[in-house]
Amino acid sequence: MNKWLLVFLVLPLVEMAILIEVGARIGSWPTIGLVVGTALLGVALLKRQGFATLLRGQARLAAGELPLREIAEGLLLAVAGALLLTPGFVTDCCGFVLLAPPPRRRLASGLLARFAPAEGGGAGRVFDGTPQRPG
Repeated sequence: MNKWLLVFLVLPLVEMAILIEVGARIGSWPTIGLVVGTALLGVALLKRQGFATLLRGQARLAAGELPLREIAEGLLLAVAGALLLTPGFVTDCCGFVLLAPPPRRRLASGLLARFAPAEGGGAGRVFDGTPQRPG
């Protein structure tokens, strides 16, 4: 729990310090413009990546497979969207990293390895609609 406390206390302070420093160097209006511009660019990229992920998930469903990877990537895209809409440059950088497919796929694989069932995470398993028995 200490790392979350650190994130929620230190990150806003770091963001404010960076915004103040950038504002002092280039002015307040250009700084505000950068923050708004990165948010708008991020939302446009998020829409594109989200749609592509949705299409891949639908294709897996149509093939009778569970789209676990796409669900994990969708979760990461939601986090990216929240980070991009949060004012600040550090959160924007983290959000843009999550929008890039290679790091997002690596993180999604890590999520699946950690939280998916032990028999391979379910990615690629055929889903025929019948209930599965535990064990």
